[in-house]
Amino acid sequence: MTDIIMVGCNGRMGQMITGLVNEDADCRIVAGIDIVDNRDNGYPVFTDIDTCDIKADVIIDFSSANGFEKRMDYAAKTGTPIVQCSTGMSEEQLAYLRQTSEKVAVLKSANMSLGINLLMKLLQEAAQKLCAEGFDVEIVEQHHNKKLDAPSGTALALADSINEAMDNQFEYVYDRSGVRKQRDKKELGISAVRGGTIVGDHEVIFAGTDEVITFKHTAYSRAVFAKGSIAAAKFLKGKGAGLYDMADVLL
Repeated sequence: MTDIIMVGCNGRMGQMITGLVNEDADCRIVAGIDIVDNRDNGYPVFTDIDTCDIKADVIIDFSSANGFEKRMDYAAKTGTPIVQCSTGMSEEQLAYLRQTSEKVAVLKSANMSLGINLLMKLLQEAAQKLCAEGFDVEIVEQHHNKKLDAPSGTALALADSINEAMDNQFEYVYDRSGVRKQRDKKELGISAVRGGTIVGDHEVIFAGTDEVITFKHTAYSRAVFAKGSIAAAKFLKGKGAGLYDMADVLL
């Protein structure tokens, strides 16, 4: 049994994770943290993480980047591994996360979907074979019209996985409208589409001579991220200090 403290329990993702955990015999939420305590979740909710006196095996943090350092300090102070799912963190906050991982187990991934993280592994193998044969690589990502950042962190993570496999030889190109020239072989194009209620769609195109190979991942619901965070929590239970990611969960 994995006991979980759910940070951001009354938010959209927190409620989705709560529902999924309720159906999972291998884990349970023993406490929630949220600035708003306005519903009965079946577990106690604390509006300040420092007042939480309930022990757990792992923390899942799906709240905003605001107050991030305080939550990381709580994890380190109590020795509780933390699955860090907050988005929009600054470089300074990411550095703080790495420092905290020297004291306690921290899992951070650009995307919590198990499918996306498996795709990253497949792309590395594909890139090593196809790019060596002269295939061009393009990434197209699609998200809902409320998303603020572009390209998505997941698109960049997919690009990074390809670039890592190819000794970082690619230069990312986000917009070709201002330059009239042929595509350079060392370019990796990344395009962003924003519209409607698209949860998340990522397509990686390997375009060669007379053939095209496409890898595609579509998220139809945010539940894929919730399921991934639960799998990560089970994995992180009992782990020693260090920085982990979803690739470790798939091993």
